[in-house]
Amino acid sequence: MDGDQLRATVVGFLGAFGVLGVMLYFVGVDDLAAELSGADPAVVALVVAVTLGWLAAWSFSLHTVLGILGANLSLPKSFLVFSGATFSNNVTPFGQAGGEPVTALLISKVADTEYERGLAAIASVDTLNFVPSVTLALVGAAYFATETTFGRQLRVATGVLVVLAVVVPVAIYYGWRNRYELERWVVSTVTPAVRRIGRLVPGVSPPDPDGVESRIGHFFGAIERVATDRRGIALSLSASTLGWGLQMAGLYLSFLAIGAQVPFSAMLFVVPMGAIAGVTPLPGGAGGIEAVLVTVLVALPSVAIGQATAFAAVVIYRGAVYWIPILIGGSVLSFVGVDSVR
Repeated sequence: MDGDQLRATVVGFLGAFGVLGVMLYFVGVDDLAAELSGADPAVVALVVAVTLGWLAAWSFSLHTVLGILGANLSLPKSFLVFSGATFSNNVTPFGQAGGEPVTALLISKVADTEYERGLAAIASVDTLNFVPSVTLALVGAAYFATETTFGRQLRVATGVLVVLAVVVPVAIYYGWRNRYELERWVVSTVTPAVRRIGRLVPGVSPPDPDGVESRIGHFFGAIERVATDRRGIALSLSASTLGWGLQMAGLYLSFLAIGAQVPFSAMLFVVPMGAIAGVTPLPGGAGGIEAVLVTVLVALPSVAIGQATAFAAVVIYRGAVYWIPILIGGSVLSFVGVDSVR
């Protein structure tokens, strides 16, 4: 990690601590501590178990996509690599967008494949994970719309979901229809920029234009192989949906751990909304995701819980889905060698 990356990460974590500090100020330390002190350890252990299940489900999705690309990686290794990927997302500003380059390097090293193939694999998995998240969230929003009247906050949240549900698929569709033109545009744009950077970095020779074009072509070719494999896409989407369901079960169990009864249907809407906050310039969305989860949970009329209860459940849930991948993935990167995947 170079100096700029380190500074960005430190600033990101300071921002996350700031957001969490503001939340803690309004909720109250004593109220949060009182909620957490009564948590059932057995149920908290179940939250940990379903978190591991979520990692396993999405690891299977990565395993499937890598198989399509001819990079055969065993399920246990896929689990470790995906945990490493989640680790890099959780400690890098802008979440997945910031962590994907490191993840691609990790995949290329462990799977002994080209960097662009690893980048295509993780980009495909992230794209496939988007589909069930928005679908489940819209189902949850439709259900609650028949049960209660949405306030301003929930109307805004639902509007964001609807926009994403329309804009992202349309962008993917037109990108796919014009993939060859898009590839040519990327080549013409990226090649000069890469060569210019190569000339500015001491001790690094500017890359050959044909080599850059070849790598970009391999990336787009890998994306095309994934997109045209219907069986692989079906398996990956099924695994992704299962993973989202396990994440929702984790938040549901977190409420049960502190003795609060919250309908599982609320999780359909709440968990994907929290995931959208992962695009904030905070490491893994830390702080932003917690704020969105608590805000949406408290705003749901049919849930009827206070801020302290919502925050306590979110602390347990996020403590599992954020820190377990960091512990496992950090160990993976330490074993593989951070210097070798920089």
